[in-house]
Amino acid sequence: MRRGLELAALGPAVGDHARVGAVILSPAGDVLAEGWHKGAGTPHAEVDAMAKLPAEALRGATAVVTLEPCNHTGRTGPCAVALIEAGIGRVVYAIDDPGAHAHGGADRLRAAGVKVVPGVLAAEAEAFLERWLLSVRLGRPWVTVKWASSLDGRAAAADGTSQWITGTAARQHVHEQRAAHDAVLVGTGTVIADDPSLTARGDAGELLADQPLPVVFGDRPVPRDAAVRRHPRGLVTLPGHDLAASLGALRDHGVHSLFVEGGPTVASALVAAGLVDEYLVYLAPVLLGGPRVALGDVGVGSIGERRKLDVLSTTSLGPDLLVRARPHRATRPAADVRGDAGPQNDRSTP
Repeated sequence: MRRGLELAALGPAVGDHARVGAVILSPAGDVLAEGWHKGAGTPHAEVDAMAKLPAEALRGATAVVTLEPCNHTGRTGPCAVALIEAGIGRVVYAIDDPGAHAHGGADRLRAAGVKVVPGVLAAEAEAFLERWLLSVRLGRPWVTVKWASSLDGRAAAADGTSQWITGTAARQHVHEQRAAHDAVLVGTGTVIADDPSLTARGDAGELLADQPLPVVFGDRPVPRDAAVRRHPRGLVTLPGHDLAASLGALRDHGVHSLFVEGGPTVASALVAAGLVDEYLVYLAPVLLGGPRVALGDVGVGSIGERRKLDVLSTTSLGPDLLVRARPHRATRPAADVRGDAGPQNDRSTP
């Protein structure tokens, strides 16, 4: 199973699919073949592995898969059926598929007389697939909120200037994070104030291979000449009335992970609604003072209501410090979030 997780990691980290690995074992326990899911529309991991073997080698073999074999027809056929038809004698998997349509492969296999062993290295598989699993279970993307600020928590100087708060290494890390998510979101205020391209670029300004889908949240129209309209992935706009519903709508676009750079208004609304799964906070060794805070009202009226975080890591990026943290307690139910998104005061990454 650990080898299956290693194989799963070879698949693309972004896209409308789960990263899954599979290992086919002989009745004696020898490794016969390996496979992994290479992206939406390609054979699933167990089918990829079985395709490397002659039919006679599959009969009575064991398939070890990191996710329950699917039980539905989508871009490909049901993996449970493929395993049954191949004569596989035993299927070992880590975690159940949470998808309402895909779930049930284990029951189908059992009904066909295949021995099924679930739950092997379940905790490791859950951690590996956490973004995709949360997205499927909650019907919204995994949400990473990013901001850059001074050590005293300001996203801009008193006059609104903020270019550049953070240094080159921190700004490049932001581009890498864009590429590591399915989509990047800002508010219309950010688009109007900063005109960001929302592309993921390398050190030399070149476009990276993986580009996030640009999403603009708010009611004000995106200007016709906005840089984001020239994004290679196109543009998705969402009305600024219900943030939780808008996040749910992104699932229709195949978005399982969302990188939020929308400035204090959008970030604060997401925090207040309990919709943030991870924080990336880039701290620059400067003091600015003044009113331009990186985060506004998040619904905390007293210290007892404070939103506790678990710091996962701190990383030096040149002169700056990256703090990676997650909510300490369970995500709260999404509240109604209304109003247009305000401008992005951190212009460290155009």
